[in-house]
Parts: sequence; structure tokens; C-alpha cells
Amino acid sequence: MARKVVTGPPGSQIRCFAAGIAVDFRFLIEKLASSARNSSLMIFSRALQAVGLKPVSPDRPLTTNWKIFRAIVVVGFCTALAKLAATAKELAVADWFGRGDALDAFLIAMLLPTTVVSLLAGAFSGSVIPSFIRIREEKGQDAAQQLFSSIQIVGLVLLLVVSILLAVVAPFYLPLLGSGFSAAKLLLTRQLLYALLPFVVLNGAIAIWSSVLNAGERFALPALTPTVTPLVAVVTLLLCGRTWGIFALAAGTVAGTVLEASLLGRAVRVHGFSLKFRWYGFSPELRMVMWQYLPMVLATLVTGISPIIDQSMAAMLKGGSVAALNYGNKIINVVTSLSSAALYSAVLPYFSQMVARKDWSSCRRTLKVYSFLVLAATIPMTAILILVSRPLVQLLYQRGAFTPADTAVVSEVQVFFSLMIPAYTWAVLFVRLISSLHRNDVLVYATIMSATLNVVLNIVCMRRWGVAGIALSTSLVYTISCTFLAFSALRLLHREESAGRVS
Repeated sequence: MARKVVTGPPGSQIRCFAAGIAVDFRFLIEKLASSARNSSLMIFSRALQAVGLKPVSPDRPLTTNWKIFRAIVVVGFCTALAKLAATAKELAVADWFGRGDALDAFLIAMLLPTTVVSLLAGAFSGSVIPSFIRIREEKGQDAAQQLFSSIQIVGLVLLLVVSILLAVVAPFYLPLLGSGFSAAKLLLTRQLLYALLPFVVLNGAIAIWSSVLNAGERFALPALTPTVTPLVAVVTLLLCGRTWGIFALAAGTVAGTVLEASLLGRAVRVHGFSLKFRWYGFSPELRMVMWQYLPMVLATLVTGISPIIDQSMAAMLKGGSVAALNYGNKIINVVTSLSSAALYSAVLPYFSQMVARKDWSSCRRTLKVYSFLVLAATIPMTAILILVSRPLVQLLYQRGAFTPADTAVVSEVQVFFSLMIPAYTWAVLFVRLISSLHRNDVLVYATIMSATLNVVLNIVCMRRWGVAGIALSTSLVYTISCTFLAFSALRLLHREESAGRVS
């Protein structure tokens, strides 16, 4: 690069010389940076090709693996926003109600409705999406619409009946859940329960409509709408809290759920499906969905019991063990929920499409690609969490009544819990493949095995490591369960391939 010759006083020559050196240095840095970017892109491109994600070009449509990757990014980002919205709501509620009786009543009133939603509505996706995609691929849009209409009626009637039962038997189970409540506090709890019951049916509609949108490769809106209810609840609390008290929070929760359902319902209509209720009888397609739905409910129920067992067994240890178990699992729970939620929503529709088309080689390829990516992401994350566990606990909790001794116990619990992250996330791939193959009964066997192992390993590990042993037991259970699910998924896939070759 030629430099201009400058004549003049020595000072100006020195300044010009220094400016020229700076220009040359900047030019050199830019060239090195450009070269580094190109090298990094080349390395990244080769790494993508090595795992099966070929770089995207304008003249080639996205492969299935890239579609899954895009869906994971979209769902992960939207889920993170939903978590932030939920956290903002919790902070607002804590600021408004503290630890008062009104909040106690609200939380107990919400306990069974949220349990019913997670148990009954949460099982819809694993049973609806594979059957829905299979019918759409084999029989067309009209048959898929008929199945969708029948699923709506069955699902919403089921949740309506459950809601009525919750209301009718409330005088009997609320005194058990709020055993220390006064008569006035129990009355407030029952009134809040009645106000919140529409939440159950509305969430059933949300679950069904989200499943249909995901089956059509629409992921952003179903993942983003959970931000609506917390935000509406906060706004309602700010506007009406002084007048309505805790009922403002209940009204905001129901209003937010109505808005969520409205947004998803409109999206379903735009996607080409009618929301009109029309009964087409117990067709073979509907029976297939129901036979897949019942095992999913049972598997979800058994899975939900395990944390209760862990806390109950932690209560057998010295004081503070239950709190240590909860503190040690908070960060791990955020990591696993974010990573698995994105994968959980993204892979099922594409696995279901491959199964409907009997494209077994693509199933294997996608399983291989995302197994590598999941382990490549989660193993380093686990190592980092183990290394920073103690300083992280100190930063978050060690103040006031939380002593250095508490930090030592909680950080050890957190280390043992973090060991479950790779297996927990990896297992999602096999769970979704098994659901796509219409074998949700295998998930029941896996959850029963895991619940039994959980109790046995808790007893063994508690004797050696105390409350941290319960965390270690959980990680071991997820590792064994993941191994079982991987073996089952590959065996089922091999069986389908063999059947296809014979036919």
C-alpha cells in the first residue's frame, strides 16, 4: 500500500508518518478480521455438513433438519420471553400481596386447576399431532378437519366435566389442601376456585389449537402466547387491585387465558380449519387418538409424582433439606425447561411427517444429527454449571439467613442435579419419536420404571450423601430412563423398517 510523501516541518512529518502507520495497521486488522470470519464460516460450514445440516443456499429449500433447527430457535426464544413474563408477574404479585392470607388462598385455589391442565391438557400434543399428521397425509385436509372437530368436542367436554367435579367436591378437598386455614380463608379460597375454573377449559382449547398449529409447522404463536396471561394479570392487578384485591389477580388470569385462546383460535382459522363443533362419531381415527392419549396422561401423572416423592424423602433428613433440594434445583429447572421445551415442540411434527411417509432413513438421520447437537450443547453446559456452582449459589442466595454452610449444601445439590441435563434433554428426542410411532404405551413403562428406581436410588444415595444424594439419584434415574427410551425407540424404528421391507 503506497504512502503519500509529505514535506514540511519535522513535527508535521512525524504526525503524517504516524497517521499513515495507523491507516496501515487498521487495513491489516481489517484483512485479518475478514480472513478470520471467512475461516470461521468455513469451519462452521464444514461442522454443519459433518452433522447433516448442509448450509442453506437461496436456490435450495430448507431440509427437514434445518426446519427443526429453525423451530428450536423460535420456540426457545419465545419460551424465554414467556419465562420473563411469568417472572415479572411473580415479582408484581409478591410486591402487591407479600406472604398474606389472600395469596395463600389464591395459590391453593390454583393448585388443582393447574394440576389438571398439566395432566389432561398437557398430554394432547403427544397424542394429537402424530395422528393428525398421519390422517392429513393419508386422507387429506377434509379428514383432518373431521378429526380436529371430534377432538375439540371430546377434549373440551372432558375438561368441562372435570371442572364441574372440581367445583362440586371443593368443600371436601379444599379443607385438606388448606388444613391450617381459618373458615374465612377457606371461603375465600373456594370463591377464588370458582372464579378460576374457566382457566381449565380454556387451557384445553389452547392445548388442542397449539397442537394443530404445530402440526402445520406454525411454532412462533403457540410458543409466544404464554406471555399474554402473566402480562394481562399484572395490568389487571395494577388497574383493579385496590378495588378487587386478590380477585383482580384471578380475573387477570382468566382474561389473559381468554385472550390467548382467541389469538390461537384465529390462527387456526387462518390456517384453514373451522372451529365449529361438529361430531363425526367415534371414528377409527378418533379412537387411535384416544388410545394414544390415555398412556400420555398416565405417563404425565407418574412423572409428576417423582418430585413429590423426592421432597417427601428429603423431609426425612435433617432440617432445611427440603429447602436445599428446592434451591439446588431452581437453576437446573430453568435450563432443562428451556432446552427441552424447544426440542419437545419442534421435533414431533417432523418425526410424525417422516413416520406418516414411512421415511425411516430420514428418521435415523434426524435422530443422529440432533443427538450430536444436543450432547454437544448440553455436556459443556453441564461442565460449566459444575465449575461455577458454588460462586453462583453465593451470588444468588448467600445473604441474611442464608449462611456459607447453606451455600456448601445447596451447591453440592446443584452439582448433582446438573448431571441430569444431557440425559434429560436427549431423552426428549426418543420420547417424541416413540409418540410419532404411536407407541405411547412404552412411555408408561419408562415412567413406572423411573418412579420405582427413584425411590430405590433415593434410599441408597441418601445414606451416603444426604440431601445431595436425592439430586444424584434423580440424575441417575434420568440417565437410565434415557437409555431405556433410546433402546426402545431404535427397536421400534428397526421393526417398522423390517415390516416395510417385508411388505
